[in-house]
Amino acid sequence: MTALRQEPDPPVDDLDRRFRAGDDVALREAYDRYGRAVLHLATSMLANRSDAEDVTQATFVAAWLGRDTFDPAKGSLIGWLLGIGRRKVIDRMRASARETRVVETVRQLPEPAQVEQDPDRVVDRLVIADELARLPDDQRRMLELAFYDDLTHQQIATVTGVPLGTVKSHIRRGMASLKRRWEVDGAAPGPRPAGISGAR
Repeated sequence: MTALRQEPDPPVDDLDRRFRAGDDVALREAYDRYGRAVLHLATSMLANRSDAEDVTQATFVAAWLGRDTFDPAKGSLIGWLLGIGRRKVIDRMRASARETRVVETVRQLPEPAQVEQDPDRVVDRLVIADELARLPDDQRRMLELAFYDDLTHQQIATVTGVPLGTVKSHIRRGMASLKRRWEVDGAAPGPRPAGISGAR
């Protein structure tokens, strides 16, 4: 009687163990073997194919980073991956819902009021700035502190260290020069724009 030839045992699939041990090759094998299943799960729950692909990638990243928590004795690698994938899908759905709520909330907000500046006031400020630039440095500096920073004479003296009398003198001369140039240039017939009289 011919003895039956005994077939060798099939090789033990140790992918689970190698994956948990941090074998890079095992990660590639796991993706090649189970990636399609995870993608199928994601596409069955998400309407957007791109979101499903992102979830699939996020699933394997999370699994690799958390491979120490995988216990082959408690379940298969594919089951563990699908569990992670399901949680990632839910996270994605919740994030989409939040984004939709934010978009809807923004859409319901009233349009911001358009604040139109008075063209004459804008022109006045530009002309004043140009006229100030023509003044001597000391006069210009004092007037800028009074006009733009709204400081009193005493405050200007404190800030600059210039005696109060000198501050008043610079401002008086500067104002006189501005008034003359304003009238000569014909920049604004009528009263001076608000702000010049703020020097005090």
